[in-house]
Amino acid sequence: MIARCYGKRSVKSDVSGVGFGMLRIAAVAIGLVVAFPAFAEPMSAEEARRFVIGKLFTFNCFEGTRGSGRVAHDGSVSGTIQFRGQGPVRWANLPANTLHTRGDSVCASLSGMPFSPCFRLEKTSHKTFRGSLAMVGMGFAYCNFTRRGPVEVASVDTAEPLALRPSLSNASDRR
Repeated sequence: MIARCYGKRSVKSDVSGVGFGMLRIAAVAIGLVVAFPAFAEPMSAEEARRFVIGKLFTFNCFEGTRGSGRVAHDGSVSGTIQFRGQGPVRWANLPANTLHTRGDSVCASLSGMPFSPCFRLEKTSHKTFRGSLAMVGMGFAYCNFTRRGPVEVASVDTAEPLALRPSLSNASDRR
């Protein structure tokens, strides 16, 4: 038993009782939640390609940046972004080969950047993954991605051309 004095009242608490056991369980639960990323499954570049290409993902980053987007088979990216979670949501289209593989890493080539950062990708569930900078000491810089919408998207290469109907103005010109 421990007796503590709070103002004019003294309060007794039994450290070895049920309350302390619950505290231990809570501490273990918090430890597991905090350590969850350690249980993530690393993805190779080829696994990442199969998991990501053509699918819509939303993302939330460590400093508040958020958005949604899709990576095409040619490494181009299109979607929305809101920097630091403030200000306007902007539409962005990044050209082919913005995302590419270097060995077993996924890297980005961005205009105006003097280097091409590579990413550590970890699958955290059947529809989520975490991407963090693979540079030493930069693991804190990450984004969490969640798959949304349809699982697959038709590629432009496999789509049939649209059949065009004559316009009304052309029909009236023939009279």
